[in-house]
Amino acid sequence: MPISLIRFGEGSFWMPAPASTAAPAVDRVFDFILYVSIFFFLLIVALMLFFIIRYHRGRGVEAEKTATHHTGLELMWTVIPLILVFIIFYLGFTGYMNLATPPANTYEVNVVGQKWKWLFTYPNGHVDDNLHVPLDVPVRLVLTSEDVIHSFFVPAFRVKKDAVPGRYTNLWFEATEPGEYDVFCAEYCGTSHSDMIARVIVHPPGEFEKWLQDASNFLERMAPADAGAKLMTTRGCKQCHSIDGKSNIGPTFLGIYGREGVFKDGRRYTVEENYIRRAILDPQSEIVAGYEPVMPTYKGRLKDQEITAMIEYLKTLKE
Repeated sequence: MPISLIRFGEGSFWMPAPASTAAPAVDRVFDFILYVSIFFFLLIVALMLFFIIRYHRGRGVEAEKTATHHTGLELMWTVIPLILVFIIFYLGFTGYMNLATPPANTYEVNVVGQKWKWLFTYPNGHVDDNLHVPLDVPVRLVLTSEDVIHSFFVPAFRVKKDAVPGRYTNLWFEATEPGEYDVFCAEYCGTSHSDMIARVIVHPPGEFEKWLQDASNFLERMAPADAGAKLMTTRGCKQCHSIDGKSNIGPTFLGIYGREGVFKDGRRYTVEENYIRRAILDPQSEIVAGYEPVMPTYKGRLKDQEITAMIEYLKTLKE
């Protein structure tokens, strides 16, 4: 049985189970290179052992030069690798062109990578920390980064693309199996790089639209503080701010409402509604002493109703 076909759970020995239209082309290139490498590795090792045993020099025997020019042999070890390289190029190039050329009718989602979270924005403005997509529909992702280079990687779909600060990149896929699939950051991006994990949820026909409508209206369905807690998680606030009193990249949220402190420039402050709003929309203008100005602005990314919900949540985090 071919090595790549040995099954372990739902995947193979080397790969998770393919779940997109692009996966078979990627697997073909991988398998071809793998089998060619295994074949020549075994051939070279077998010939090497044969020559060692057959032609080893015994004691008292002088070495004798016997090698001569052999045109046929030289042509063989030139032409065969050349043919293999052309096959690999053809398989790789056709697969690459397919991955680089999305269809005209793609569903588009904007993706932002930031330390250490993925955020997905849908055409209706809803933002989620997991990627939800419909089954059998081409999806185009437009990626960028808020801070450093991240790399969006879905092993089951065989797609990977860097998210680069100050520019946009894109990739597309078409999911062929409903279910949940891992999303990783494949570019080391700092201390919590390994925690930058999300999920792709592939919905069966008809369920994606229902999910999007329901998810987009969570502010109307939830109490303000509960909606604020959801927003804090979704927007990545808890990646840098703890809620248990421990210091992190930013000040802890525990007991933050009503807290007094000092900015880097010596001015004093009290945390109340207007301060929290300024800290969210213009975080670089007022830097708390002891912390670096690394928080991105959420101006234009959060609605007033969402900011109000986040403020109500912070009020509940009492020491």
